[in-house]
Amino acid sequence: MADMSTEKNVQELLDLLSAKGNDTYFGEEVSVLEHCLQCAYFAEQSHASPSTIAAALLHDIGHILHDLPEDHTRQGKDGWHEEIGARYLSQWFDEAVTEPVRLHVAAKRYLCATDPSYIAKLSDASIESMKVQGGIMSSDEASAFAALPAATRAVQLRRWDEEAKIVDLKVPGLQHYLPILRAALMGAEADQV
Repeated sequence: MADMSTEKNVQELLDLLSAKGNDTYFGEEVSVLEHCLQCAYFAEQSHASPSTIAAALLHDIGHILHDLPEDHTRQGKDGWHEEIGARYLSQWFDEAVTEPVRLHVAAKRYLCATDPSYIAKLSDASIESMKVQGGIMSSDEASAFAALPAATRAVQLRRWDEEAKIVDLKVPGLQHYLPILRAALMGAEADQV
């Protein structure tokens, strides 16, 4: 059974997503919350570990933490939401959760460099944001990325991320993920996809 501080931490995350996640999702047709819930749903359907499902649910929390307007990428600004989110989540989670979150933007750039069909799957907003996020990786950057310990999980998260933009898709709500977040807190389980 989870202790009181664990419950408080998990509830704080869910409250944050619930309170601020209903804003539009940076040029997409779903809200940040809908997108995060869909991403977690796809991770769970893939039988991912609790830490990978937690990363999927929380990967875009940086979007609701920074103060930038929705059109910041059109203004040529990178909000560094992946860094903000990973840093925020590191209060509670270990690298099994925070590294895929931190690397999910780099994974988009990597996939565009290594999978010729991937770029066609990107939404217009995702293509636009990639311009301020560094563009498609060079072959040297792609090799360095692939060598990172969390690269495989980040790439899988990125694939769910692109898929998780379906209007009116029925998926479980935030409370469904309470036990998964509890299991993922501070390395409570071994990480495997």
